[in-house]
Amino acid sequence: TGIRAIDILNDTIITFAGSNGVFGRINSSEKSTIIKKIKYDSIVPEFRAIAHTKKAIFLLSVGNPALLYKYENNLLSIVYEEKDKKVFYDAIQFFDDKNGIAMGDPTDHCLSIILTNNGGNTWHKIDCENLPLIDEGEAAFAASNTNIAIIKNNVWVATGGKKARVFHSSDKGKSWEVITTPIIQGKNTTGIYSIAFFDKNSGIIAGGDYTNKFGLSVNKAITNDGGITWQAVSENLSPKYVSCVQYVPDSKGKKVFAVSTNGIFYSYNSGYTWQKVSEKGYYSIRFASKNTAWLSGNNVIAKMEIKY
Repeated sequence: TGIRAIDILNDTIITFAGSNGVFGRINSSEKSTIIKKIKYDSIVPEFRAIAHTKKAIFLLSVGNPALLYKYENNLLSIVYEEKDKKVFYDAIQFFDDKNGIAMGDPTDHCLSIILTNNGGNTWHKIDCENLPLIDEGEAAFAASNTNIAIIKNNVWVATGGKKARVFHSSDKGKSWEVITTPIIQGKNTTGIYSIAFFDKNSGIIAGGDYTNKFGLSVNKAITNDGGITWQAVSENLSPKYVSCVQYVPDSKGKKVFAVSTNGIFYSYNSGYTWQKVSEKGYYSIRFASKNTAWLSGNNVIAKMEIKY
């Protein structure tokens, strides 16, 4: 299975979801793995998004119909379903144990944004009247469940395609503004694949073009003002394609890792310069601590111990 959705529950337990309806849990302290395979009637959902609260785990499938599952007390239930030939959900995250957000490609003339305020029991889709208009050919990439970044009440959502922009809300998704970025855009395969924020001011976006993974382009940019402005960094230099970028915890926003099928890359200066630390390719990376990260890829989950 291709695993693009990975979520850290604590320092020893992670959950993951992938293609072919796969959903699993790994406990590294007990050296145990539990894997389930989910099916909806005759449909085998493809999962590329996963998130959790204290009570439940949520799995979101990409295509038509979009299915959002809640897994609680070893029971699965569908808490949101959307049928549309254009539906395609990319990422899900929670602000806290009550409030959550998921985003997807436009089915109308705005992004698909769904919200919950009751711990994920029910979800509602924001009307396009309350969202910025999407540009023609603008959508998102379900590359690593990192199109969404959250700091307290702030949420940033990244897009790609013909436009590469950042949508920002300071009130948990109720009102929105949109900001242009210097990231490569103009084709269906170009744009921002991943966004991360260390605090309310410091953020990074990364992506590129997955059909030209070693080409020259602006594919990384940083902000120091909460996403109001974005500055290109490490232009035309590796990593030239990024499917996931994440800050190292407790690093004051200085240490950053990026992964893709091109390998694992590390920056000690907020993304200005990078070094390659592994040739092994992955889709996604998440940190359990500053010294431990989990990675997911095609038929693989890996644990990485880091010594700086």
